Amino acid sequence: MVTLAIEPLTRDAFAPFGDVVETAGMTPLSINQGYAERYNGLASIDVAAEGGQVNISWFVASVRPSPIAIRLMERHPLGSQMFVPLNGADWLVVVCSDPLISSTYRAFAAKGHQGVNYARNCWHHPLLVLEQSSSFLVVDRKGAGDNLEEYWLDETMQLDFGAAAG
Repeated sequence: MVTLAIEPLTRDAFAPFGDVVETAGMTPLSINQGYAERYNGLASIDVAAEGGQVNISWFVASVRPSPIAIRLMERHPLGSQMFVPLNGADWLVVVCSDPLISSTYRAFAAKGHQGVNYARNCWHHPLLVLEQSSSFLVVDRKGAGDNLEEYWLDETMQLDFGAAAG
């Protein structure tokens, strides 16, 4: 059994896998006569391959049994996939550059104000939440073509929550 340490989610650490969607460090644009702020350019949405279109959906996720086992990775060859939490609860992100090589796996602790946009072809684990009925706004691709590839791991990994606390 491989145990995967969990590290904080930062733009630099996650850059090889896509975008961290957050407003920290950004300068907002004042809109609506000064009653609202707009943050532009939060993620690079990439869904146009093979005539794809933007799909906006709402996911409600459940907590997985503990310890959280990592058995499946997936990727989307025709488009990016963005998850933005709506309930403010912290959640987890697991990615890798090659599902066959355990040393390429990374686990991130995402704060409830952070989303991620997985780049096209980024291997990632399906949604991992820490609170029941966690809602997410999801922006991904709809259209023709096979946009899901799954890989079942030969060896189960689990997440090391001791590392996340430090």
